[in-house]
Amino acid sequence: MSVQDHPVELTAPDIAAYKAGNTGIDYVTTLDSGKPGPHVMINAVTHGNEICGAIALDHLFRHGIEPTRGKLSLAFVNHMAFSRFDPNYPRYSRLVDEDINRVWVEERLDGDEDNNELRRARELRPIYDTVDHLLDIHSMGTLSPALMLCNGLDKEVAIARQIGYPAHIVCGSGHVRGKRLIEYTPFNDTSNPKTALLVECGQHWAKPTATIALDTALYFLRAVDFIDPDFFAAHVTDTDPAPQRVLEVTAGVVTETDSFRFVEDYKGLEQFPKAGTVIATDGDAPVKTPHDECILVMPNPHARKGMRVLRFARDVTPL
Repeated sequence: MSVQDHPVELTAPDIAAYKAGNTGIDYVTTLDSGKPGPHVMINAVTHGNEICGAIALDHLFRHGIEPTRGKLSLAFVNHMAFSRFDPNYPRYSRLVDEDINRVWVEERLDGDEDNNELRRARELRPIYDTVDHLLDIHSMGTLSPALMLCNGLDKEVAIARQIGYPAHIVCGSGHVRGKRLIEYTPFNDTSNPKTALLVECGQHWAKPTATIALDTALYFLRAVDFIDPDFFAAHVTDTDPAPQRVLEVTAGVVTETDSFRFVEDYKGLEQFPKAGTVIATDGDAPVKTPHDECILVMPNPHARKGMRVLRFARDVTPL
């Protein structure tokens, strides 16, 4: 099947019942155990067309998730974009005005610019400032295996390894402009123990992606000691996760033209033994792997001029 033709196998849940929440912020609910502990948070629909996170949070709500200590917040981030999701045109609800996962720069958050995503980020910022551990649930455009993304700080890799799921941890950005939420200063500060991780659960609308989203949420909650073992066992699907690999991003590629083409229908995590292997063309220019044993991460077959179209990485899994 072509990367252009992924069917919509998932159904976006109705999240209207979660609008009021209990925090004074629409679509944000905090569950307080009444016991000492950190503040842990799980995000869904940072991008409105990535519906697996909404399915996972809806499942947790409907089955009565309760933290065993501390506070657990569950948030539907870009609910405005999500409300526009149409399975007949599933690519067109990613955002309203701009990507909310690029605005986490203090100068913009504190500035005078105004659009739907910036307003929502400013609404959410106070609660993120209180969060100790964050999981941001996303999905991808290709049928890639799931990936846990972080910047590569020791504290991030440590909690990703503690979670133990999914099987690939990708360290580094390769982004061009702006900052993702996981790069927002409180989480990206080595002087504190706060962490934020972003999980890419699979192709946006493939059926297994929703299962991986829920499993990742459950493994995350178990890693921070926030979930009753019986609840975990009753709802987890993958009970024997594969050993993890740690990949370090070595470069990101930005398209120079509107005529970027991969030479094959890459999904992600393909490995190329030799530097200089041609994997794409950008207009008339070949795009080559920059080093031996180069791994392709998150190829974007829909990238236009000026967009990041892929990351290169190498395996740095500790022995």
